[in-house]
Amino acid sequence: MADGEQSSTPRPVAVARSIRLLGGLPFQDHQPTTADLPDPLIIPVEAISVLRPDGTLKAGTQPPMADDETLAALRLMMLSRTVDDWAVRLQRLGRLGTYGPVHGQEASVVGSSWALDPALDWLAPAYREQPAMLRHGLPLDRLLATYMGKLTAGRIPDTVKMLPRNQSVCAQVPHAVGLAWAQKLRQTGAAVMSYLGEGAASEGDFHESCNLAGVVRAPIVFVVQNNGWAISTASSRQTAGALWARAAGYGFPGHLVDGNDLFAVYATARDAVERARSGEGPTLIENRTYRMGMHNTTDNPAAYRDPAEVSAAAAADPIARVQRYLAARGRWDAETERSWSAELAEEVRAAIDRARSYPGATPADVFDHVYANPPSRVLDQRRALLDS
Repeated sequence: MADGEQSSTPRPVAVARSIRLLGGLPFQDHQPTTADLPDPLIIPVEAISVLRPDGTLKAGTQPPMADDETLAALRLMMLSRTVDDWAVRLQRLGRLGTYGPVHGQEASVVGSSWALDPALDWLAPAYREQPAMLRHGLPLDRLLATYMGKLTAGRIPDTVKMLPRNQSVCAQVPHAVGLAWAQKLRQTGAAVMSYLGEGAASEGDFHESCNLAGVVRAPIVFVVQNNGWAISTASSRQTAGALWARAAGYGFPGHLVDGNDLFAVYATARDAVERARSGEGPTLIENRTYRMGMHNTTDNPAAYRDPAEVSAAAAADPIARVQRYLAARGRWDAETERSWSAELAEEVRAAIDRARSYPGATPADVFDHVYANPPSRVLDQRRALLDS
């Protein structure tokens, strides 16, 4: 969008309405039906779980978060879904580049990243971890500027301990292991959390990374978001065994988690991060979740996925699950949901306006953000291009 151009993006009221439609909102105090859940959301009995889809705690468990912290995590989950809604609309208007929604995976991303200390630990995202990036310190307007092609404006601030978002499948995982090994050698006490999808777990980079991490006891947590689909390929057609069970072959623990359960994800990730910081080495966490939206905005999931499966998945919606839990404790109601939806829509709109105000890319950017001290040949090439 050119500077000064009139915005034709939807107003907050319209966006909030769309969020409610896409996300199973507004809040309704009802019991979800899980009998017809799609296969990826049929969680095995051995999986770690705490918070059931109806918002009640599993027998014998305790919530790992106090109510105020749960509300803060819920707000980030709802912000993520609000960002998704705006970003998809803006991409359809030609004002954002390709975007991968987090819709349906909010508990997996927020719960795991909540275990990190942004002042100490490092984050190595793939391309569907926007709320984790925000929590780790990346400003929302900078995140959106990147999707607008304004890479200079969208660069990660020096104070944010995060690797760049990585679109190449699994390419970030070897980098994350190297970064974790460096933390061990430098004795920083930091852990690294690296995200990947179940499709990335089929890459050789995954095996090599896990093998090296196990050998050097790198302080890293591998979070595999098994969302049922690697673009159009179902998990069942790419992996015969259990992903979490692979960890034993690399010499470290693996856990299967109900990835739509904020509490289970957080508690498992918290223990894994503490294990990494204490020098005990890596952990592999498989969060079993579901991608309710498209793989990204170039994708048409209706071409390969039954819409009834997506509708059924709403019974395990991670946001509604937390809302039901808080409602039973007197901390959530329909009026709060309406207020938050309006506030979050306005927050995202303000960030979009700030991102629009940043300068666009220039030819000089190709040269100015590669070398700290460019060699003479690069300076000659830069001069030749700019003079032309």
